[in-house]
Amino acid sequence: MKLTELPLKKIGEVVDIMADPNKKRRLLDLGLTEGTEVIPKRRSPSGDPTAFLIRGTIIALRSEETDLIEVEKK
Repeated sequence: MKLTELPLKKIGEVVDIMADPNKKRRLLDLGLTEGTEVIPKRRSPSGDPTAFLIRGTIIALRSEETDLIEVEKK
């Protein structure tokens, strides 16, 4: 499933990032490597962006980015 589809407070594990090299590099720099656990914590009232807990840090990502990240629900 896409990271965008992961319900709030559920754990997902990054399986793949399907992005162009520049966007992929940015997401990798944020710690979104294969096997990383990601938890959606909060969504803005409009639904975008969403705050995610990634490696102990809260990071807000827009759906245009999270649509590129494939996760497996744990």
